[in-house]
Amino acid sequence: MPEGDTVLQTATRLHKALAGQVLTRSDLRVPRFATADLSGRTVLDVTARGKHLLTRIEGGLTLHSHLRMDGAWRVYAPDERWRGGPGHQIRAILANAEHTAVGYRLPVLELLRTSEEDRVVGHLGPDLLGPDWDPGPALDRLLAAPERPLGEALLDQRNLAGIGNVYKCELCFLARVTPWLPVGALPDGALPRLVTLAERLLNANRDRPTRTTTITSELRTPPPLGPRTGTGAGVGVGSGARAERPRARPAPQPVRVRERLYVYGRARRPCLRCGTPIRLADQDDRPTYWCPGCQSGPTP
Repeated sequence: MPEGDTVLQTATRLHKALAGQVLTRSDLRVPRFATADLSGRTVLDVTARGKHLLTRIEGGLTLHSHLRMDGAWRVYAPDERWRGGPGHQIRAILANAEHTAVGYRLPVLELLRTSEEDRVVGHLGPDLLGPDWDPGPALDRLLAAPERPLGEALLDQRNLAGIGNVYKCELCFLARVTPWLPVGALPDGALPRLVTLAERLLNANRDRPTRTTTITSELRTPPPLGPRTGTGAGVGVGSGARAERPRARPAPQPVRVRERLYVYGRARRPCLRCGTPIRLADQDDRPTYWCPGCQSGPTP
C-alpha cells in the first residue's frame, strides 16, 4: 500500500531514470490530456510531496500523479518486458533514450503549470519526509479538532502528510491507544511523542524495500502460571498436607521478532507483545487493526 515512504522511493526511482533527459515519447492515457505531447522536453526533477508525485518538465509544466491504493510507476530498460499489469491499466508513458517509465492504475493524473502546484498540494500539512518538516504546525493542526478519533486525524493529509493506513495502525499500537481514542484524550505529552515517532518510522523506511516497524527483540509477558503445590506444616489437615501457594507472575521474557509489522494485517494472530489476538474493524471504511490487550481506549 503506497504511503509516504514508498511514494518517496517511487519519486527517487523516477528521478534517476528521467531527470536531465529529453523525453522521446510521452503518452497520457486520460481523456483530458490525451493529446498532450511532452516529447522533446527535458524532465527537470521528480519529487514527492506527502503521497503526491510531481514530475517537473521543461517549459513550466508539472505532471501530477497520486497512487492512492494500488497505483504504481514502473521503470524499464528499452528492451525490458513491461510487467506492471495489463495494457488497459496503463495511464502514462514517459520515455527517453535509456529508460521508460510506465504509470499503472493511476487514479489521479493531470498536467498543470508548475506555478500552479499549490492547487494540488497546497492543502497538505507538513511533510514527514520533506526537507522542511516542522512538527509544530502538525501538532497545531491535530489539536485543532480534539474530539476527532486519532486514527482519522493521522490519515488526514491536511494535518501531516505521508501517513497511510498501515502507519496509522502501527503508530496507534506503539502509542498504546486505540485509533478511536479522541485526540484530546491522549495522555499529556503523548501526541508530541507520537508525531516524533511518525517522522522516525517513515525516515527509517525511506530506503527499505519492505516496510518494518518492529524491533528484532521484544519483551513478552508469558501467560499467568497456575498455583503450585507443596508441603507445609500447619497447612491443611495434618502435618505434611499438600497446600496451594500463589506463584509469582512470570517476568517478561525476550522473544525473537520475525514479523515486520506489529498489528497491520495480523487479525486473529497473537500480539507480538502480550499474545492477545489482534482485532480488526473498519474505521472510516478502512481496515483497522489493534491489540485489545496493549491498547486502551474506545473500540467499535
